[in-house]
Amino acid sequence: MTAWLFRDDAYQTSTDAIVLDIDQHTVRLDRTVFYPNGGGQPGDSGWLEHPDGRRLRIRDTVKGEQPDEIVHLLDPDADLSGFAPGTSLRAVLDWERRHRHMRYHTCLHLLCAVIPAPVTGGQVASDKARLDFAIEMAALDAAAIEARLNALIAAASPVESRWIDDAELDANPQLVRTMSVQPPRGQGRVRLIAIDGIDLQPCGGTHVRNTAEIGPVVVQKIKSEGKRNKRVVIAFAGE
Repeated sequence: MTAWLFRDDAYQTSTDAIVLDIDQHTVRLDRTVFYPNGGGQPGDSGWLEHPDGRRLRIRDTVKGEQPDEIVHLLDPDADLSGFAPGTSLRAVLDWERRHRHMRYHTCLHLLCAVIPAPVTGGQVASDKARLDFAIEMAALDAAAIEARLNALIAAASPVESRWIDDAELDANPQLVRTMSVQPPRGQGRVRLIAIDGIDLQPCGGTHVRNTAEIGPVVVQKIKSEGKRNKRVVIAFAGE
């Protein structure tokens, strides 16, 4: 199966890899820096670079049917000549897009700390991000949320990951903030993202190393998504 290099270093932008399997639509590698769509974070895009200089564009990345399987999706008209199984190549991220996802995803963890309510859903994009909360609309003040978020960002708190086993997670159910998505169990361990003194919860996504890297944000809108869900949408300031 594929080695998930982004789990250990979200800042690694490329890697040498070997093609395990390829067809007109998909390619599987022995290792990858590409994050697969999941947990509200989009799959990465980028390129596969052949030693002769040719490129294949990766338009998206998803999880496969098998554990630890990652599938890179190709343009349907891609020229696959020279990219047979066993080919050594270089996998290169669209880093600007990924880094925006990292900044937004980390900011959503801060938003969890600002709004002390169960999270019912969330989504990261390149131009905005949002969380849905089980909370009354009257409890959400856009100006106050925005001020608190930017204060936490400016505090320049370190963001770190660590692993716990399934038993430790089961003994601490309060760590799980998202009602709609439960962390995977049965693999023996679960990854936690810790923002020093601010937030601690299971998460498999990619994040920045320090909250200051997020940059200033604005609360773009707050709206009701039904009796249960209230949506808070954030975006980078000045965009």
